[in-house]
Amino acid sequence: MLKNVPNILSAFRILLVPVFAVVYFSANPSAHNLALSIFILASITDILDGTIARKYNLISKVGTVLDPLADKLMQLTALICLTIDALIPLWVTGMVLFLEFGMIIAGIYMYFREHSTVIPSNKFGKSATILFALAIFITILYPDSLGSLLLVILALTTKLMALATYIQNYYTKIKPHLGM
Repeated sequence: MLKNVPNILSAFRILLVPVFAVVYFSANPSAHNLALSIFILASITDILDGTIARKYNLISKVGTVLDPLADKLMQLTALICLTIDALIPLWVTGMVLFLEFGMIIAGIYMYFREHSTVIPSNKFGKSATILFALAIFITILYPDSLGSLLLVILALTTKLMALATYIQNYYTKIKPHLGM
C-alpha cells in the first residue's frame, strides 16, 4: 500500500484544483482565505509526496508525470484566478500558460516517441515552482503589493531559466544517447 501513497497524494492534489477555483470565486466573505488554505494543503501534500517517494524509493514513471502535472494544474488555476481578479497581469499568466503547455507537449512527445524518455525537474524548475507558490500565497494575502508582483516576475524568470536548462539537457545529455 505504501508504494501508492505518493501517487495518491498527487491525485488528491489534482482533485483540489477545481475545489480551489470554486472556493476562490464563491460568495463567502472568507473565500480567498479558504482558497489559500486549499492551496497550502496542496503544497503540503506536494512536499509529503516527494519526501515519501524519495525516502522509501517509491519513485515511479507515473509519479514523475503525475506529481508535476498536479503542481502545474494547481499553479495555473491559481494564476488564472488571480488574473481574472486583476491581481496578476494577463501577460504573466499568458506566458506561463504558453511555457507550461509547450513543456507538456514536449514531454508527451518525448515520452511516447523517444523511448519513454522523461526529463526530471531540475533546480530551476523546482525553484520556479516554489517561487510561484510563494507568489500566489503573497498575492492572495496582500493583493496589491509591489512585492507580490516582483515575486511573480522572479518566478517567471526562473521558469524561463528552467526551460533553457531542460532544452540544453535534452540536446547535450539525452538526445545523443537515444541514437539520433
